Amino acid sequence: MHSASYLVSVLAAVTSVTSQHVHFDIPEVEGFVASQLERFGQWTHYPGPSPTYWHHPSPSPTKPAPSPTNTCDYWLEDIKHQGIAAFNPDPSGYQVFRNVKDFGAKGDGVTDDTAAINNAISSGGRLGPAQGGSTTVTPAIVYFPQGVYMINASIIDYYYTQIIGNPNCLPTIRAFATFTGGLGLIDGDQYGANGLGFGATNVFWRQIRNFIIDMTLIPGSSAVTGIHWPTAQATSLQNIVFQMNSDVGTQHQGIFIESGSGGFMNDLIFYGGLNGATFGNQQFTMRNLTFYNAVTAINQIWDWTWLYQNINIYNCSVGLNMSSGGSTAQSVGSVTLIDSSISNTQVGILSAHGPNSQPPTAGSLVLENVVFNNVGTVLIDNFPNNNTAIAGGSLTVSGYAQGHAYTPNGPNNIQGTITPDPRPQSLLQGNGKYYERSKPQYEKYSVNQILSARSFGATGNGHTDDTAALQLAISAAKFQGKVLFVDQGDYLVTSTIYIPAGSKIVGESYSVILSHGPFFNNINLPQPVVRIGLPGESGSIEWSDMIVSTQGQQRGAVLFEYNLNSPSSSPSGLWDVHARVGGFAGSNLQFAQCPTTPDVNVTSTNLNQNCIAAFMTMHLTKQSAGLYLENVWYDIFGSMQLLSSYANRLIEESRIRRHGITPQGLWVADHDVEDPQLRQITIYAGRGLLDESSGGNIWMVGTAVEHHTLYQYQFANTQNLFAGVIQTETPYYQPNPSAPIPWPYVASLNDPRFPNPTATDGNLTIPNADAWGLRIVNSKALNFYGAGLYSFFDNYSTTCSNQGNGEVCQNRIFEVVKSSGVDVYNLNTVGTHYMIEADGKNVAYYGDNLDGFVDTIVLYRD
Repeated sequence: MHSASYLVSVLAAVTSVTSQHVHFDIPEVEGFVASQLERFGQWTHYPGPSPTYWHHPSPSPTKPAPSPTNTCDYWLEDIKHQGIAAFNPDPSGYQVFRNVKDFGAKGDGVTDDTAAINNAISSGGRLGPAQGGSTTVTPAIVYFPQGVYMINASIIDYYYTQIIGNPNCLPTIRAFATFTGGLGLIDGDQYGANGLGFGATNVFWRQIRNFIIDMTLIPGSSAVTGIHWPTAQATSLQNIVFQMNSDVGTQHQGIFIESGSGGFMNDLIFYGGLNGATFGNQQFTMRNLTFYNAVTAINQIWDWTWLYQNINIYNCSVGLNMSSGGSTAQSVGSVTLIDSSISNTQVGILSAHGPNSQPPTAGSLVLENVVFNNVGTVLIDNFPNNNTAIAGGSLTVSGYAQGHAYTPNGPNNIQGTITPDPRPQSLLQGNGKYYERSKPQYEKYSVNQILSARSFGATGNGHTDDTAALQLAISAAKFQGKVLFVDQGDYLVTSTIYIPAGSKIVGESYSVILSHGPFFNNINLPQPVVRIGLPGESGSIEWSDMIVSTQGQQRGAVLFEYNLNSPSSSPSGLWDVHARVGGFAGSNLQFAQCPTTPDVNVTSTNLNQNCIAAFMTMHLTKQSAGLYLENVWYDIFGSMQLLSSYANRLIEESRIRRHGITPQGLWVADHDVEDPQLRQITIYAGRGLLDESSGGNIWMVGTAVEHHTLYQYQFANTQNLFAGVIQTETPYYQPNPSAPIPWPYVASLNDPRFPNPTATDGNLTIPNADAWGLRIVNSKALNFYGAGLYSFFDNYSTTCSNQGNGEVCQNRIFEVVKSSGVDVYNLNTVGTHYMIEADGKNVAYYGDNLDGFVDTIVLYRD
């Protein structure tokens, strides 16, 4: 562990460095890229090895690393790869699966494999950051067999890419001492002449998993980053080890994120470094991260809301630094830390929140079931004044919070011990922590235990009816006790696909089930595209790495219907299984079909009926129980969203002030992802995720639901929920038309009613018939560990969410009706006048809970 005197210098450095991130001297947009790189230079600039490198004790590699003695066979490497990119201009010629060794990479620990790896990623006309934009027509898996892959410059990630290593023998990506730079050994979004190539809030559908990222040949005096990962939804990092220099003065860091709208990552281990990880993004759920011997384990430079679950920190100087900006200009909105431990560390948590800190609710913090072992000071707040909020030693913090609380009324400014959330026993593991389960990779399965959907006649070409063939493949895999591998493709289905209990299904680079035709088009007789279990059926399934979508008008399509009654000890699991409706190749719901009409008064009679694309995204039915959802995103697609970081928003607002640009020209979102101009579109889908499970026992780990007409999440007559972080966005077209148009009211589904289209507050008139972000009806024992409920737009204009404009995009966004045991930590809203409505009464006004661009409540209990 680093000395106490060294900690003093670290805290001083934190003060000087973080001020670069918070006290924004707004640059001209033309200088944005340079200012960003300079601002983050402490963590990102690597000019090459230091002049004294060759006196460094770490030797240059001279011989191949020894081969492991255990078996490294992995079915994904050996299976016949038959996937196609259905809507690629050359689907038969385009290569989806790429083994880096087929492109010349040696993995021998000696050869420079940089060019070969980058060629494996980029070949085939794929979309790279230099081109920018987005597309769904060039999906790829880039696979690394066992080996040590030496690189001398960054590996550049491309759009819609899964970079996967062998989980049985983790491949190592190791930088030469002569590494010539680039932002990260793996750069997830390379900077170019106009900033980040892809735009961090527009980077979807990508993964990196199963690697060792080794920076130890680079001297500690040189700053270097393992993975640069500005990212948005439907992305993940999993099962990665970061090896860094841990000497005094080290400048290494494992992960660097400066912007985006994530997201999820899990099962990461960090050794050494100045910062194990540096995080700045709108929201994230991070689970099972372990840090050893870092100066600062987690350096949180900004966020809106964040959940850390099962984080374990050993032998560091600072465990979690969330003091960015200091007490006068906090840039960290809120953090929730649960089921975690910090050991042999001088400062457990460093915070800038205090009685008079600004913004008032920034730095909101919740600790629940966090164990501290031999920690000098557990919590320092009001940085840089450094007040000891929780003294050091060895102790367990069962519950602690700082920020504004509503229990149920408020706001009450709290900073101290709280009663932790009551945890239903059925949601817990044997150690009292919440149940966790990582995405299965079936690494111990032989290739003979995997069946291919293509081998059963399913084409995945996006044009042939694959209903019968895909159903046959699912049934055969279940009957034989094997895993079904759904090769990359778009599988057109014209009736419901049934997934029986006992099924195990894994996709290839997000293969798609695409509904089509009249069966799914009756608004009065909705039908599931995928039915998981039959009513009354027991057992569980596993499903990962796929997408369910609709094609054209599908007014009665329910994308997922979950009926299984799975035991809480062995729930069904969906990992990286997403919904995507509209705005992509093959959807027939693109700009040509569904342009926006903000200048037209849209009504139920003149609305574009062809763009009514889904009745509901996911329905957990009354008889269902026991479902674990991890990193699932249910989106009515097209959201380019906003420039995410507060810094970027200030920059864009500066452009408005300086150059007279209208906000609409900067901030509008809904778009056709395949369109070079990213033009906006308008898609209608009725309901987001409806949980009516009477038995409950539902886990939602890093989930998001966006752009549905009536609500994003609705919990009705259910119980026993763990959720964190949930994230929503209201449709950008509302209130033109207002909810519920175009959907008929369905009492049996507990649909909300919208009797008043507008509300008033003084001289303000506010839309009052926009979609709910979160709605809870007649339910109990629901625990939310972070929520971001966002309303950015009013008829495609962001004026309503601009700071100082009264948060008038919509009047209300979170409703609780006749429920009990509803606990929400770190609720964050945007553009919403009243943050909470309980049984018809507005109980939380945005102006009482200001936190920069968002508004934050650290604790709500009914």
